[in-house]
Amino acid sequence: MRVPLTPPRIAAGVDSGQVLERENQSVMGEPSSYDAIARLYDPWSVSVREDVEFYVEEARAAGGESVVELGVGTGRIAVPIAAAGIRVIGVDSSEGMLAVCREAADRAGVSDLLDLRRGDLRNPPVDERVQLAICPFRAMLHMPDDASRLEALGAAHELLVPGGRLVFDVFAPGLRDIEETHGRWLEREPEIFERAHWDEQERTLTLSVRGPTGETTLMLAWISPGEWHTLLERAGFAVEACYGWFDRRPFTGGEDTVWVARRPVDQ
Repeated sequence: MRVPLTPPRIAAGVDSGQVLERENQSVMGEPSSYDAIARLYDPWSVSVREDVEFYVEEARAAGGESVVELGVGTGRIAVPIAAAGIRVIGVDSSEGMLAVCREAADRAGVSDLLDLRRGDLRNPPVDERVQLAICPFRAMLHMPDDASRLEALGAAHELLVPGGRLVFDVFAPGLRDIEETHGRWLEREPEIFERAHWDEQERTLTLSVRGPTGETTLMLAWISPGEWHTLLERAGFAVEACYGWFDRRPFTGGEDTVWVARRPVDQ
């Protein structure tokens, strides 16, 4: 489950509770909201490249061992990591996205290094314990409340060996982005449109996407960097870094945060 790195543009007139319920139930046999745009997803996010090398570097820094990617999607990050010779266990709730990921791995010749599993961030079907778990492309924003966020962070904590790291990125929108995109259909890529509905009180974003091969509505929920820091500590992590972008500049304010958190060696 992933969303664009540039501020999404979302749809008005959608019941956000119903959207979240549909997405969260996808692992129970219901279709994921992403299934409808599995073939549209890569053309939709084709211009997003800023984070790829960052996550490949993180995978290399983990010693070349297996990496778990939570919200693997179509393999935009996982396939380059596998191409670096590192095994990736990829988890996603959308079977449609996983099918596209398998095709991408085949084309890149890395299928033997990619182990794809359907599951939820809060209960990933992974028994292995690894040095690194990643959750790129703002996938954590699909957690609708602190209880779900803690559940997802706790599950990631359990995937790690003592001393292992969780790396993920999220955002909190700025006023300008909300004003420029709210309630308007905007063309991100040729023939691919987004419309955003921002609820600043509830801190939710409802994103409608449509294009030649499908359309869907997605739901995101944001919190502040300070709240993420608190939740990480509550989940048992020690926060090592909070970057303001994928060039590893320190976070000094702004919309994007990239988190590096470690499971302490005594846990």
